[in-house]
Amino acid sequence: MNVLAVCLGNICRSPLAEGILAAKAKEADLDWYVDSAGTSGYHDGEKADRRSIEIAKERGLDIDDQRSRKFVVADFDQFDLILVMDSSNYQNVMKLARNDDDREKVEILLNYSFPGENRAVPDPYYEGGFGGVYDLIDAACDQVLEVYRLEQ
Repeated sequence: MNVLAVCLGNICRSPLAEGILAAKAKEADLDWYVDSAGTSGYHDGEKADRRSIEIAKERGLDIDDQRSRKFVVADFDQFDLILVMDSSNYQNVMKLARNDDDREKVEILLNYSFPGENRAVPDPYYEGGFGGVYDLIDAACDQVLEVYRLEQ
């Protein structure tokens, strides 16, 4: 299974989601490829925000090698599941969807923890709160694994 985590700049939330979900899938011995992207492309080629890197390290993950990239239409072809961090990311990704198959791949991440509520993973770039963001993503990734592990 190929999973893509998407936020705005691909430097705060989606790198954490990529790192968390990849680690959980590996621990569960699942053959998953996990990546991340941003809808904006503002930070193409840059490392994750140092605060995301720090909170990940505090929690035992190394995301230092990740580099930001922009979400592209071809991602619909490569990924089975596209997990977006908020409704703005959802709308931006859906605008690029070519058909119903593309649209069916896109899910708001926190709907796995809070079904149907379309809750956003808060963007910690300006407000901080990286620990809380990590915890929200971590809990949702547990639920993603529960749902899709059954299909493996």
